[in-house]
Amino acid sequence: MITKVITAHLPVALAEQVDQMAASLERSRGWIVKEALTAWVAHEEERRQWTLDALADVDGGRIIDHDAIRTWTDSLDTGTPLAPRVPTVSTASVKVKRTSRKR
Repeated sequence: MITKVITAHLPVALAEQVDQMAASLERSRGWIVKEALTAWVAHEEERRQWTLDALADVDGGRIIDHDAIRTWTDSLDTGTPLAPRVPTVSTASVKVKRTSRKR
């Protein structure tokens, strides 16, 4: 596998935690950082996909009215909570303006 060196400045406390973890696992500092970054990137990719899926639901009109959600959440503190609502396709067209974000 071809690799690339990346340098990052870390707070001293975090760097010390990485060193302690590396020592306790008998792994290198680089291995610990690689594992952490791999997990973080996977998490962020999954989160981005959830957002895209949610936006597709909005574009498709599969939404739950805010007041219905509030009524349901308020009922959770009662002795007889309501059943969760199921998204219904809205008859009104939903227009959402999106802007692309460059990183």
